[in-house]
Amino acid sequence: MNAYLSKLKESAISVLPIMCIVLLLALCFVPMSWQMIVQFLIAVVLLIFGMSCFTLGADTAMLPIGQNIGSFLSKTHKVWLMLLVGFLMGVVITIAEPDLMVLAEQVSGINNWILIMAVGIGVGVFMMLATMRTLFKIPLNIILTISYIIIFVLSIFVPAEFAPLSFDSGSVTTGPISVPFLMAFGLGLAAVRGSKAGSDDSFGLVALGSAGPIIAVMILGLFVDPSTLVSSESSVVTIPESFGGICMSFLEALPEHIGQVALALLPILAIFLLFQFIMLKLPAKQVLRIIVGIVFVFVGITLFFTGVSVGFLPVGTTIGQSIITGEYSYLFIPIACIIGLVIVLAEPAVHVLTKQVEQITDGRISSKTILFAMCIGVAVSLGLCALRVLFQIPIWYILLPAYVIAIVLSFIVPPIFTGIAFDSGGVATGAMATTFVLPLIMGACTALGENTMLYGFGTLAFIAVTPLLTIQILGLIVKIINKRKVDKEEALIEKDVRADIVEFD
Repeated sequence: MNAYLSKLKESAISVLPIMCIVLLLALCFVPMSWQMIVQFLIAVVLLIFGMSCFTLGADTAMLPIGQNIGSFLSKTHKVWLMLLVGFLMGVVITIAEPDLMVLAEQVSGINNWILIMAVGIGVGVFMMLATMRTLFKIPLNIILTISYIIIFVLSIFVPAEFAPLSFDSGSVTTGPISVPFLMAFGLGLAAVRGSKAGSDDSFGLVALGSAGPIIAVMILGLFVDPSTLVSSESSVVTIPESFGGICMSFLEALPEHIGQVALALLPILAIFLLFQFIMLKLPAKQVLRIIVGIVFVFVGITLFFTGVSVGFLPVGTTIGQSIITGEYSYLFIPIACIIGLVIVLAEPAVHVLTKQVEQITDGRISSKTILFAMCIGVAVSLGLCALRVLFQIPIWYILLPAYVIAIVLSFIVPPIFTGIAFDSGGVATGAMATTFVLPLIMGACTALGENTMLYGFGTLAFIAVTPLLTIQILGLIVKIINKRKVDKEEALIEKDVRADIVEFD
């Protein structure tokens, strides 16, 4: 009970800032009906309870499952088995990721399942690559450099409307269900090696899981007619007129999200049970604890997705439409930055990553430090998104320089910061990004009459890229401070040695 109350407090602290910002906007800048505000507040309550259940379940189930399977596979020394399991896990877990389904439903002109399968295969192939990287000690920056060179070469040939969608597809693959499992799986593979190199290799799996889908969807884009691509996101926001109707809207959405979350969790549960009966042979008490943890994850993510889809999506669309066309349109960029500053706090997968960082580094890199760097990064990214909508800036003008700088920094900063940075970009683009931030930018595009495929999609890509820079800059600062500290210690030692020397005439 104490553990749950602690998680509940953490969740409330994470969600309340975005609640305060939305209420302030409703009072001062964006006219909202009392029905929309009540619906939003109910969603806030669902988010708080959902996040607390999820984080408790992730600690007791998702992380142990991934770590045990990864560790066991690494000890078998059977490369083919590791690659096969990595591929299958990447495909199966990704195609069931609710965030990906949300994104696919917002695009018309391409079959949802074709897009989802392309993303799943991309993750599967790069999961194999991530496994090989851990086994054969391939530097992460080398793989990322080659991957993004391929991405930017492909971008020359794909339709302009397809590029933003490709980057967003890579961003949504790393959602709240897949991230804890994949991170723990990578940790299990790397832990067998031990040493500092093993710790460095514990991160980067999520990063590669994001790069694979971008390539896969861009290849798919070579065979798609760009004229058929349109956003299916509706700009009309409908809110029930009575309190009973508001409550019914949540109850009506609940079965759909129960099905989506169950579909996403069943592959992970099936993989665990298969490994348990054939290979792991964990004690019954530990298995029961894991199953209870999965139930907590199921309840938590179901409540979370129900809240954000019913209560946050219409609010995001309304804010985007109202601010950009109202008398306070000049505040669109600063408001986007402020929302970006706090929205990352409400992403469940972000807290999993920051906790993992603190544990693996024995507290040398604190969760608060990483969280602060991510908040700054996402604030900048949403400011850039708002700027892109207002001035119709092509996505490449921002993404290309950002990724070039990130790749260059990856050869300078300590390797562990590169892994953390690229993983953080993946976890920042979760349910809050797809059901609150993306509708906010889409609403602004629609209100201005802009092409949402060009200037709406790509929002998630922006959210994913800026944390790469802020966290690597943090790593660069740490490296400089450590170097100065070492230089100072060496100078003191040299001074002491000279003091001890006795000279004779």
